[in-house]
Amino acid sequence: MLNPEIEKRKTFAIISHPDAGKTTLTEKFLLFGGAINTAGAVKRNKANQSNTSDFMEIEKQRGISVATSVMGFEYSGKRINILDTPGHKDFAEDTYRTLSAVDSVILVVDCVKGVEEQTEKLMSVCRMRNTPVIIFINKMDREGKEAYDLLDEIEEKLNISLCPLSWPIGQGHTFKGVYSIYNKHLNLFNSDKTKVTDSVIAVNDLNDTSLLDYLKENEINTLKDDVELVDGIYGKIDKDLYTDGLVAPVFFGSAINNFGIKELLDTFIDIAPSPRHREAEERDVLVEEKNFSGFVFKIHANLDPKHRDRIAFLRICSGKFERNKFYYHTRQDKKLKFSNPMDFMANEKSIVEEAWPGDVVGLYDSGNFKIGDTLTEGEKLQFKGIPSFSPSIFKEVENMDPMRTKQLEKGIEQLTDEGVAQLFVMQPGNRKVIGAVGELQFEVINFRLEHEYGAKCRFRTLSYTRSSWVTSTDRKKLDEFVKRKQQHIGFDKEANPVYLADSEYMINLTKQDYPDIEFHKTSEFKS
Repeated sequence: MLNPEIEKRKTFAIISHPDAGKTTLTEKFLLFGGAINTAGAVKRNKANQSNTSDFMEIEKQRGISVATSVMGFEYSGKRINILDTPGHKDFAEDTYRTLSAVDSVILVVDCVKGVEEQTEKLMSVCRMRNTPVIIFINKMDREGKEAYDLLDEIEEKLNISLCPLSWPIGQGHTFKGVYSIYNKHLNLFNSDKTKVTDSVIAVNDLNDTSLLDYLKENEINTLKDDVELVDGIYGKIDKDLYTDGLVAPVFFGSAINNFGIKELLDTFIDIAPSPRHREAEERDVLVEEKNFSGFVFKIHANLDPKHRDRIAFLRICSGKFERNKFYYHTRQDKKLKFSNPMDFMANEKSIVEEAWPGDVVGLYDSGNFKIGDTLTEGEKLQFKGIPSFSPSIFKEVENMDPMRTKQLEKGIEQLTDEGVAQLFVMQPGNRKVIGAVGELQFEVINFRLEHEYGAKCRFRTLSYTRSSWVTSTDRKKLDEFVKRKQQHIGFDKEANPVYLADSEYMINLTKQDYPDIEFHKTSEFKS
């Protein structure tokens, strides 16, 4: 029997292609949970800016999420922890790491655009972990693809079986609302962007004549036919198949108008899994174990630019976390105590006395943590599944203000610790090279270096487009390889050698020339 504190927790990420409405949906969840009183459309309502989940200055200016935000609130007796992820493809690695810290996912699909490339990539990560997924088809108040066509497209492109639990009545200018197949009620569309309105009508039978008070006869007949067809094709939801990541429940609505959210949220807290066991390299860690354990999946410097703080986000996996108690940092082999662990509501923080599996706490960090670090009550553990990926764009850092060298070095060190991009040091001359998967990351680094650290630099593009971590069972052979290929070798933060090449062809050629050297696409060689 699970501890009631663990049972009541639901920790999930909201993922989507950029502009599908993910941050808006996050905000509306907070609205339904009473965590905020009115929803200011994100990026526009300056008075309410602190209540939205995008709080970094560049995010407000560009209107995109580039860092994962963590928010918690209570709803219907459950403690809900939302991790709102960057949708932009250049920040996919941050999203990947975030997915290691959640128990389920809500995937937002834009009904106008359907399944987009980034949606497919994110879904493939969920499939790797068998993460349970609920799909929310957004923007139903706009003219878009037909509901059945969308379902076919999602099943085909995302390679997952679906089970609609709500169904739209009309679409675009004819959109009247949604019928909850799961809870058997009707929710009439009411465009209210700022507050929660409850216009739910209980419907035991779609043949009920009282429905004519709300819908036209032809709308009722179409809805009846649709629901019958949906039942015939998709059947009832099998909760076990959902928790195994094999079937995705589907909901329809309009996040910007607060619509269809209640059906989604109510069903989510009913069927979404509570925290589950986690894989460590040494063994499986069970959620109900007495001893505390957790891992750092994200580090964020200057969450509050006024205080120059640095916070490590820790996902609790087992036991109970307590403030002011000593915990064992397994990589550094030392004990640490946290006097001000943080609970989050977007960028509003409060001190937390205790936390349970599923919770995410923020730990003030003076440089002890790296992404993937594990804390325990003494056991030597290392949780799996938070690798670094091979970047494809490499740029050398050129200092524009020698008087601010220290600030530049500190900024680059901290920002790459956060996982915004990867840092490689090349010889001769200790040259700093940043590797990233997209151009936007360099923009973010430049912006943050200037605004948070007062340092200026420019990036000189290098010709490399591929990279591989290199290892060998023969230390002598590895040293010889590194020496011979010095102009192609960068060292990562753990001083592991990484081979940088101009093309895949170059890497394959080098592999043939050096059969004793192993080449790895991620930093997780042990897997």
